[in-house]
Amino acid sequence: MITNQKLSFYWNFVLPKKECLIALFMLVFSVNLMSAQGKEISGIVTSAQDKLPLPGVNIVVKGTKTSTTTGFDGQYSIKASPNDVLVFSFIGYRNQEVTIGNQSKVDIALGEDNNRLNEVVVIGYGTQKKADLTGSVSVVNVADAKKTITYDVAKMLQGQAAGVTVQSSGEPGGFVNIKIRGISSFNNTNPLFVVDGMMVDSPFDFSTGEIESMQVLKDASSAAIYGVRGANGVIIITTKKGKAGQVSIGYKNLFGVQNVARKWDVTNREQYQKIVTAAEQNYMDTTGIMIGIAPANDPTNPGYINNVDTDWQDAAFKTGTIQNHSLTINGGAESLSYNVNIDYFKNTGYVESPQDYERYTTTLNFNGKKGKFKYGGKLGYTKSDKENFTENLNSVIGSLATAIPTMPVYDSNRLGGYGGTTNSGQRAISLNVIGYNNVMDNTTERNRFIGDIWGEYEFIDGLKFKTDVSFDRTDWHNHIYNPPSDLGWRYIVNPENATLNIELGNTTRTFFNNFLTYEKTINKHKFDVLAGWIQEKNDFYKNWSRGTGYETGEISQIQNATTIVGGEWASTITTLSYITRLNYSYADKYLIQGNFRQDKTSLFAPENNTGNFYSFSGAWKLSNEKFIAAILPTWVDMIKIRGGYGELGNNAVGAYAYSPTVNAFVPYTWGGAFTGVPASGTIVTDIKDQNIHWEKTASTNIAAEFGLLNNKLQLSGEYFVRKSTDLLFSVPLPATSGSAGSIMTNAGDVENKGFEFTIGYTNNDNAFKYGISANFGTLKNKVTKIGNDNAPITLGPSRTEVGRSIAELYAWETEGIFQTQAEIDAAPTQSISTRPGDIKFKDQNGDGIIDDKDRTFQGQAIPKYSYGINLNFEYKNWELSMLWQGAGGNKVFNAVYRDLMAGQYGNSSTDILNYWTPTNTNTDIPRPVINDPNANTRDSNRFIEDGDYIKLQNFQIGYNIPLGNKKFIQKAKIFANGQNLWTITNYKGYDPDFINDGLLTRGYDRGSFPNPRTLSMGLQVDF
Repeated sequence: MITNQKLSFYWNFVLPKKECLIALFMLVFSVNLMSAQGKEISGIVTSAQDKLPLPGVNIVVKGTKTSTTTGFDGQYSIKASPNDVLVFSFIGYRNQEVTIGNQSKVDIALGEDNNRLNEVVVIGYGTQKKADLTGSVSVVNVADAKKTITYDVAKMLQGQAAGVTVQSSGEPGGFVNIKIRGISSFNNTNPLFVVDGMMVDSPFDFSTGEIESMQVLKDASSAAIYGVRGANGVIIITTKKGKAGQVSIGYKNLFGVQNVARKWDVTNREQYQKIVTAAEQNYMDTTGIMIGIAPANDPTNPGYINNVDTDWQDAAFKTGTIQNHSLTINGGAESLSYNVNIDYFKNTGYVESPQDYERYTTTLNFNGKKGKFKYGGKLGYTKSDKENFTENLNSVIGSLATAIPTMPVYDSNRLGGYGGTTNSGQRAISLNVIGYNNVMDNTTERNRFIGDIWGEYEFIDGLKFKTDVSFDRTDWHNHIYNPPSDLGWRYIVNPENATLNIELGNTTRTFFNNFLTYEKTINKHKFDVLAGWIQEKNDFYKNWSRGTGYETGEISQIQNATTIVGGEWASTITTLSYITRLNYSYADKYLIQGNFRQDKTSLFAPENNTGNFYSFSGAWKLSNEKFIAAILPTWVDMIKIRGGYGELGNNAVGAYAYSPTVNAFVPYTWGGAFTGVPASGTIVTDIKDQNIHWEKTASTNIAAEFGLLNNKLQLSGEYFVRKSTDLLFSVPLPATSGSAGSIMTNAGDVENKGFEFTIGYTNNDNAFKYGISANFGTLKNKVTKIGNDNAPITLGPSRTEVGRSIAELYAWETEGIFQTQAEIDAAPTQSISTRPGDIKFKDQNGDGIIDDKDRTFQGQAIPKYSYGINLNFEYKNWELSMLWQGAGGNKVFNAVYRDLMAGQYGNSSTDILNYWTPTNTNTDIPRPVINDPNANTRDSNRFIEDGDYIKLQNFQIGYNIPLGNKKFIQKAKIFANGQNLWTITNYKGYDPDFINDGLLTRGYDRGSFPNPRTLSMGLQVDF
């Protein structure tokens, strides 16, 4: 029986307890429900190496599609249950997995991945894991390449990849010459550059600081997807993209000084006057004609010069400067992220003249994702101003070396205020290089705008369609004004001869790309298919004007000229291409790739305008075979062999090269010269080969790759053969054609072959971290066909002949110096003016006459091998790196040394002071004699030298400033850099690494701007 008291207790105590139980049950259910849905997990991801936050790290709940990425500060947030596993992955770092358990905060320090085979690299119109590459692709270490301070992307590649040779000069903003696996054309030999998917021909308008990755496609199996554009190799550049997260700011600056590393040892005033006087006296002895001593060199003459002793190299070579400032802003969200780069570069020349190069660059990269739709683009603007060094008949640097010491730099009595020579005094035609380039006004202004926008939609899993439109326009303005001036004999410009040349022009290139890709994995089979079509249009326009006749001090504008002429030129080139590619792999052991591309171009006649190019390659990962892996030592991680074959094309001709030029307004008389009827007619003024067609390059290669010691040590060796046929170049026309000159036609074949080796070892396991990498490449070049009759081509000291390399040095060979007249009489005939003290040349064919038939091949001008060695060391906050680079096996014709040994009225090398006299016979230096009647300075082995060299191309030391807990500054680094610090060579010239792109006159140093020694310091800060 329940009493009132018990009832009260029940209502007041028991029921609330029940409610509590219900509430407790509901709470547990709620917790379990929340647990099933996942809880919030957050943390920060840093680099185990430097403890700095890592933005853009991918975090995935294993086995699900739940994912996120870290922001700029390395922080993330994701929902996961206690039993879930988080997978952290980031390019260049080892993946790490963590089970959640009871944790709500998970901080991760990712270690660097020494296995670079896992690196994803950019290939033609796609990406691929490095381990899965079947073609010859060199992945450039961008961190090493960026230590080279330069305005040009191409220069960064020097010494960084096997088979890639780079030549440059010290001229600010000057051209950089780059070749991949030798010379495969007599015309265009430079590779194609692809920047963020956009094809470009001139990479010097791009900031080097924003580069994120670089790959070099060297063989046809990797470059065939680019068809006609890939015949000389392809360099793919990817710049930094926006990453979702907080806004980040990076700033880098450097300032450096430059000077010439080496100088010629030339004669001073007294030595110069002695040499010229001896040459004049020897001339009288040879000819019997007395010319006397030049008044400026004769101490007994009132015109004798003894108060001028100009060291032209000291006067001209000054300290130049180089500076670079770069600001990067990065941020955004998954829907739209961005990267903005603002870059300023300025280089003042090391020669006393207004020779500066200044460039402003601004780029915006943006990309985003909305569901299955991805999109992005690039906008860029570059403005550059270059004050050019003006060349005369000879190279400016060559003229500087031979400038005479009795010519002053400045002379207020001459128009323009600069010194010169006189015919009556010095008798020397010597150019005042400093005055010439300060009087002249030679400038180039460039404005370049690039734009690219793309969109990609994934219809079903793995099937994607991408369309891409790009626009690239460059406007330029060249202004060359040669005002009235007086720089001495032969260099006087009177007002009526003063000239102004103006050139305005632009190039516009547009691309419309459409690609369909499909990726699918079925059990052990993996497919990757690409198909697409590309439209390209190139428009060129140039308008030029020439004004003649300007008074002193007159404004250099075209309307002020006495006489004005001008003209214009326009052309349009179109290309339509179809491409397809298939990648297939089975069980990650067998890999196959096939490429096909068809190009149609307006450069050739309709019947010849189509080129079909293809390639196939394959690889076998032996280390993934169980029966092989079972017998491999534990320190062997990967063995792969690969090989491929492909054919590429090259259309290295200008617009309308197949179309003859006619004049439709030529008068003609019918019926005889005196009695006929006049009429108008048409004649062909320019003969063209209307059947010119594609150059073709067939490439074969085979390689082996190894990964050892947990892939810390990686090695590769490769053999390649490139055969180029139907090369386009100009051949002489027969007299029966009715036209003088030459005609462009398909008339040459060339073969290049060689070996390439790379090795790299990286160890980041301890406080002392280091990395060593090296590359070595050989090259054998051979011409297999020239024209229809294989007639050799001889230009200066170079000769191109079937069976030998392009432009081998071809010269006379010396056999000492004639000591007596009896020795001359007994020797083969050289000249009726030959005297004791002249050079004795070898009679190669034994016909008793020294003539052109006695020239022989003296050596290959193309380097037979090239190499690069990168060394990197790091300890705590300190970093040190070195790049050694070199080439060799080639010969160089030193034309500057030839001019300095001429013994004429120009200045001389001090070597000539040991010239032959009747009392100084133990020498190999001939007597100096005006007009050189024996042609002692003809192209001979006297001036041919070894081109071998090795350079300490770059040395850098840096210090990472400890920042403690400062949140505002993420990273700060100061560094000092030295470039072109030390050269080991026997070459007498300024620099064995000189620009020379005369394809049929190679190895000819007429005075290239020497690469300067650069010392700089810089600061890099990330906010």
